Amino acid sequence: MTTTHTPRIGGWLFAALAWLLLTLLSSTIALVLFGIALTNTNAHAALSLQPGPQVVMWYLSLACALAMWCYTLWLCAAFFQRRRLVRKHYILWLLICVLLALKSFAFTPVTDDIALRQLIFPLIAAALLAPYFRHSSRVKTTFVNP
Repeated sequence: MTTTHTPRIGGWLFAALAWLLLTLLSSTIALVLFGIALTNTNAHAALSLQPGPQVVMWYLSLACALAMWCYTLWLCAAFFQRRRLVRKHYILWLLICVLLALKSFAFTPVTDDIALRQLIFPLIAAALLAPYFRHSSRVKTTFVNP
């Protein structure tokens, strides 16, 4: 009786996992800040003084942060379970991170230097990790569980 062992998470997959966990941590912090703003009466009063479109954008940002947190948490669980669908969803997750960084770059009133710093890391991660997840034989043999 022979058994085949699939490789464990290792090598460059640790970098992909670290990026995933750091994004989960940063989105958790963002949700905590949103929660503080929702429960703080001064912040809530200041938000109610803003024009309607800005309030809508604030709540839309809250919804995007919550959706990204849920998706990242689900992807972390699937990553540790070495599920087959991680390969495609990780690439999709990287592209969503780039789109959210572009949204921040375009619509946040910060200086270009800060916006570029926020944009460069998701771009580098997507440029390096998306082809790795698409073509690497290690990734194909690691993520095999249904």
